[in-house]
Amino acid sequence: MANKNTARKSAAPENIQSVLQEERSFPPPRSFTAHADIKPADAAALRQRAADDYVGFWADLAAQELTWQTPFKVTLDDSHAPNYRWFSDGELNASFNCLDVHLNERGHKTAVIFEGEPGDVRRLSYRELHAEVCRFANALKAHGIERGDRVIIYLPLVPEILVAMHACNRIGAIHSVVFGGFSSLALKDRIEDTGAKLLITADGGWRAGQAVELKAAADHALSSGCPSVKRVIVLERTGRPIAMDPGRDIWWHDAIEGHSDSCEPVWVDAEHPLFLLYTSGSTGKPKGIQHSTGGYLLGAKVTTQWVFDLRDEDVFWCTADVGWVTGHTYVAYGPLALGATVVMYEGAPTTPDGGRFWKNCEKHGVTVFYTAPTAIRALMKLGDDLPRQYDLSKLRLLGSVGEPINPEAWMWYHRVIGAGRCPIVDTWWQTETGAILISPLPGVTATKPGSCTEPLPGIEADIVDDDGNPVTRPDAGGYVVIRKPWPSMLRTIWRNNDRYIAGYWEKFHNRFYVAGDSAHRDKDGYFWILGRIDDVLKVAGHRLGTMEIESALVAHPRVAEAAVVGRPHEIKGESVFAFVVLRGPRETSDSGTLQKELRDFVGKELGPIAKPDDIRFADNLPKTRSGKIMRRLLKAIARGEEITQDVSTLENPAILDQLRGVDSKSRRTVTAKPKRAKSRSPASRGAKRKSSAAGRKGRAKATRRTAAAARRTARRVVKKAVTVRAVAKRARTRSAGRRRR
Repeated sequence: MANKNTARKSAAPENIQSVLQEERSFPPPRSFTAHADIKPADAAALRQRAADDYVGFWADLAAQELTWQTPFKVTLDDSHAPNYRWFSDGELNASFNCLDVHLNERGHKTAVIFEGEPGDVRRLSYRELHAEVCRFANALKAHGIERGDRVIIYLPLVPEILVAMHACNRIGAIHSVVFGGFSSLALKDRIEDTGAKLLITADGGWRAGQAVELKAAADHALSSGCPSVKRVIVLERTGRPIAMDPGRDIWWHDAIEGHSDSCEPVWVDAEHPLFLLYTSGSTGKPKGIQHSTGGYLLGAKVTTQWVFDLRDEDVFWCTADVGWVTGHTYVAYGPLALGATVVMYEGAPTTPDGGRFWKNCEKHGVTVFYTAPTAIRALMKLGDDLPRQYDLSKLRLLGSVGEPINPEAWMWYHRVIGAGRCPIVDTWWQTETGAILISPLPGVTATKPGSCTEPLPGIEADIVDDDGNPVTRPDAGGYVVIRKPWPSMLRTIWRNNDRYIAGYWEKFHNRFYVAGDSAHRDKDGYFWILGRIDDVLKVAGHRLGTMEIESALVAHPRVAEAAVVGRPHEIKGESVFAFVVLRGPRETSDSGTLQKELRDFVGKELGPIAKPDDIRFADNLPKTRSGKIMRRLLKAIARGEEITQDVSTLENPAILDQLRGVDSKSRRTVTAKPKRAKSRSPASRGAKRKSSAAGRKGRAKATRRTAAAARRTARRVVKKAVTVRAVAKRARTRSAGRRRR
């Protein structure tokens, strides 16, 4: 169907306005539905069962899908709501449910296909993975790790990260994986907050052709605190020389030497913490999201089956690093609980070139592929010809995760990677939710580019206004909330339950979980995520979601990626500031023409209110190594504020100059910035002129005239920059005054 992105009349100021209307719809291919695990009748039966008996629905699934040492009798304990407990009197073990249950029937089956960035490949069967887990679990016990102890895992994306996680849960220890791209300071904060007794790291890992020095970062973290850590186990990955503390450090291969490949699982109650995973909070202080064993594992397993329709012969590749929740749920736990084959790739998607993802898909026979919109947009920028060099015919299902995917990137994914035949599951969930909550069912749901469609069976999601009332108008948005608890939800914030209640429940008096995202529903009841509530722009009395403006920009044929933030405006309250990555070379000379073209394009797509006031071009957007756009950093740059956040996970630190409006090659200010203007004071200009005058003595008259003209131009640039700085300062002062009033 033709795309009809049209501007609507403004919504009430108290609601978030949706100005993007996407009409294209893609029903599941009949051939896919015919072989799907969940067909339309199955989905209807699941939804009806959940509506009739919500608690019984989850009890049935838990009894059917998980292996219990002690069956549960209590399904949901809400006596201390909103601290909900599921299956709390039952006992089980996560490692047993992901490994031991498969040994008799599929012990020989490949569990993990690993490819390192240098090209090394390893395969582990379920029996081999089980043996490695047991051996390492015994090593952990030998070093004093017991049930309830915390273990920090700081590894590259290699099979040993799965071994370490399952070894921990096998003996009842609580793991906390720290993404290998995080700095030593971030690692230190997490070690100290968990009170971990043991750290598992590596000499390094490979990323973008470079060795990431993990052991050096770990040593730095431990040297500045972390008294709880008594032992460090080090995996040899890169083979580069590192420092080893003989009283504290031990190599992985030495730690497991002589240990048995059999280890009896420790049975824990379903509410026993399985892991802690840290996510950033609004204050910038990381918060340790605590997930349980039983409820989390149930959510991971059933959503992997429902959403990805995994069959025994499938090869499933979720590209996320295990340092993030996506890698926990859809690499380490959900697929293994189903007995699936998973692909792990250590490195960057563009090393040695932009075809690496597609080469891996061809090489390993990937059938189900799950990645982030940022990766999709970055690879889309490289053109259609590159993926067409590889045989992607085995792909049958595509997925998207991490943030809303704009319609044009969705269409490229569908057309070029999926060849128009693969359903796309655009999934919405969070670290806190543990598993996917809103997503198409690939054999059931007609998809729309940019929409995560409908809540999964058993999930009661809604959109409400500031008073907690349902928002029903298709053009109005509000807060995404979940009205009833679900098994895989977070249990608390580690050692800070007050923060848990304040952050997720207090807004609406503990009535329902507040996700922190904004969304609207269309006439078909589909959810469209607009972004974080904090990212909603308030422009001249209108509340606009950043995702829609970004989608409109990316719909322009010259734009590959866009990120939109707001900055204070003395008249409108807030203005739209867009950072844009183009297809092809970045504009550096005649950028004004393209800026106007893009502003007019957005105005045509969404209406004049959504036109960006500022557009800045860069070669790339600032992203973490996991592919997430660093929006806080962009806000700081747009507002001319000092960057205070940790940029250690920034994939390309050199991009900061472009984002600030500075040409990194010539150090020339492209867009006037107060900081640059300040450094070019009249005194420094005078000194520079005196020095230059001595050097020009005796030169031709024409050359002197040229130099004088250049100095006059420089004065005009500085004068303009100072004016811009003054206007910006007045705007900030007025905005602050309005906030105080």
